[in-house]
Amino acid sequence: MAVEILKEKYRSKVGQVVLGATAAEGGTRSHTITVGGESALPFLHFEGEIPNRPVVALEVWDMAPEEWNPCFKKYYGDVFDDPGAWAKKCVEQYGADLILLRLVSADPDLKDSSPEECAAAVKKVLAAVGVPLIVLGCGKAEKDAAIFPVVAEAAAGENLLLGVAELENYKAITSACMAHKHNLIAQSPIDINICKQLNILIAEMSTALVDRIVIDPTIAALGYGIEYSYSIMERARNGALQGDRMLAMPMIGNVGFEVWRTKEANISAEEEPGWGDQEERGVLWEATTAAAYLQAGMNILVMRHPRAVELVKKNIDDLMCDNSY
Repeated sequence: MAVEILKEKYRSKVGQVVLGATAAEGGTRSHTITVGGESALPFLHFEGEIPNRPVVALEVWDMAPEEWNPCFKKYYGDVFDDPGAWAKKCVEQYGADLILLRLVSADPDLKDSSPEECAAAVKKVLAAVGVPLIVLGCGKAEKDAAIFPVVAEAAAGENLLLGVAELENYKAITSACMAHKHNLIAQSPIDINICKQLNILIAEMSTALVDRIVIDPTIAALGYGIEYSYSIMERARNGALQGDRMLAMPMIGNVGFEVWRTKEANISAEEEPGWGDQEERGVLWEATTAAAYLQAGMNILVMRHPRAVELVKKNIDDLMCDNSY
């Protein structure tokens, strides 16, 4: 007797966002990357289409990071002072699908780099690699508002993913993306209502940007509230599949940033002998956190450790095997 597999039917699907632009499209990227487009819950291939695999970005700073764990020096120590060389190493040696460039040096409490210096760093990375590029500001609202118009203009035609737009200061970055046709990251503080509200406000500035938004729901590392972040992402994904257009955007998460500031990833084996080797622990913490968010529907994972990237990309390969009934 045949067993009938019950399948959920959904009314809609997640929107697709194209990152990067080739020469034929007015940019300089070797290829573009499309994220989103799912018409079923994550990796349930038998219920719908999962047309685009999740992708992994490696994080690059425009200045040497002083607070990163010392274990990273053996991977990036020779390129920490050169964002272009750093990005190239991430792509060619460590298999990054994308590069996320964080303009940390613009922070007024650090180097206070000018918008023009930030734009030069972006151009340097664009010249070094052919993959699409994500660019984040320094995290200080006033300075970021000055940076993004200059960066967006300098990289016009490249179809960057710029971030972040937040409820309190979304207008400057949204205007820059409108003027120079880039995508943008809409970040909300682990709150589904604020997430939706922000997307509505951006859409009111430009309906064309609705198809260029990537949601950053703000995530937590394993052991630090991951289940709450997961539930917000799950609600957003279910809303998208039920036809809520203001939640139907691909999602991004800064996994490496969150994991490598936890004590579990950083405390040495001498301090906690029962916890095992510090680097191995950190790698597994990052890979496990990323694996959980894949199941919640995350489309772009921003990571740090090359070995964690290797584990996660293998996990993605396995999950993208269509074993439909």
